[in-house]
Amino acid sequence: MNLILIEPEELLADGTVTLADGRAAHLVQVLHAQAGRTVRTGTVNGPVGTSEVLEVAPGRVRLRPSHTGHAPAPWCDLLLAAPRPKALKRLWPQLAALGLGRVVILNASRVEKCYFSSQWLDPAAYRPLLVEGLTQACLTRLPEVLVRPRFKPFVEDELDSLFPGSRRLLAHPGPCAGLADGGVGARPLLAVGPEGGWTEYELRLLQARGFTRCSLGARTLRTDTACVALLAVLAHRTEAWNEGEGQGL
Repeated sequence: MNLILIEPEELLADGTVTLADGRAAHLVQVLHAQAGRTVRTGTVNGPVGTSEVLEVAPGRVRLRPSHTGHAPAPWCDLLLAAPRPKALKRLWPQLAALGLGRVVILNASRVEKCYFSSQWLDPAAYRPLLVEGLTQACLTRLPEVLVRPRFKPFVEDELDSLFPGSRRLLAHPGPCAGLADGGVGARPLLAVGPEGGWTEYELRLLQARGFTRCSLGARTLRTDTACVALLAVLAHRTEAWNEGEGQGL
């Protein structure tokens, strides 16, 4: 853990918090926390700062948080055709660590219907994985997760209201096409399809809603590999463009 995250409801009236789970074990066994020392902490969906260690006892650590700093805001959103459950489990902490704001798990023609009954679409299962990713990247903002098992109604009826003014990018295997620059200040919305790619119908429908095709090449990648690679390149291009240095890839 690079940042100990505290849930807002864990804070007591006296401004302290007592941890008695894996976070306490990490503080003692890895950070060697002792009374009087400070550790980096943050509030889930809130600010960051430090906490003074007040007491270390068997199985628990008592802290006094002081959170006044601003954590980095989410910079990108993702439309993701529902992947295999094992891949989705691997993806959750990575998507949180990469700073996503909203993740829509979407149906597509090449998505197996059984994927939508996966335990990894249950908030009770995926939320701890999102928190794990935040602690790794020193972030506090949990991505908002939406599950949409109907492709066309979502694209036609919800997409524009959920993502107004977004810079829309449509990932699909094929000849290398740059992750488009432009749209300074516009938050990117990346659409990543199934491992077999979007169908022609799905491509047409998304492009009609303002998505621009992009690709890392003709190789068909696993969903988790494609997401991380695309988001890494997009983060680099977005940062460079917003700093006035954008050049087409």
